[in-house]
Amino acid sequence: MIMPRGSGQLLLPANPLFIALTLLLALIADLVPIGRSALMPDVLAVVLVFWGVHQPRRVGVGWAFAFGLLIDVHHGSLLGQHALAYSVLNYGAVSLHRRLAHFTPLVQALQVLPLLALAHAVSLAVRMMVGGMWPGWTLALAPVFEAMLWPIATVFLLAPQRRAPDRDANRPL
Repeated sequence: MIMPRGSGQLLLPANPLFIALTLLLALIADLVPIGRSALMPDVLAVVLVFWGVHQPRRVGVGWAFAFGLLIDVHHGSLLGQHALAYSVLNYGAVSLHRRLAHFTPLVQALQVLPLLALAHAVSLAVRMMVGGMWPGWTLALAPVFEAMLWPIATVFLLAPQRRAPDRDANRPL
C-alpha cells in the first residue's frame, strides 16, 4: 500500500468510544460559562471537522446538526443557527477528507481555514437575517484561532491510533 506523505505510519482504527468522549469533552468546553467573545475559538467545531475528516463514516452531518442544536439551546441563539453552520462545516470536511490525508497538519490547517470561515459566515448570515447584533470585525479572527488549534487537535486526537498494534519488551511504545 502506498502511504500518504503527511502521515508517517499506518494508524489503528479509531475507537468509537474515544470519538464520542472527545466530542462530549469539546461540547463541555463550549458550554463552560466564561463569556462569549467573537474571537473565542469554537472547540466543538474543530473536533467535528477533525472527525469529519478522519472518520467520515462515524461522524457525519447528522451528528454535526445534533451538536449544533445543543449549542443553539445553550447559547439561546436562533434554533438552527449553529446546527446549519456545523452541518455545512462537516459536509465540507467530509468532502475534503480524501485530499487532506495527504498533507501535513500545518497544510491541513490552511485548507480547513476556509471551511471554518464559511461556518462563521453562515452563522453570521443567519443571525443578521433575523435582526441580530453585529458582533464586530473580531469575528474574522475566530476561524484563524480555530485553524491554529488544528495541529494540536491532530496530535492529541490521533495519539491513541498511533500505538503499536503488538506491544512487546523490545518496543518502547
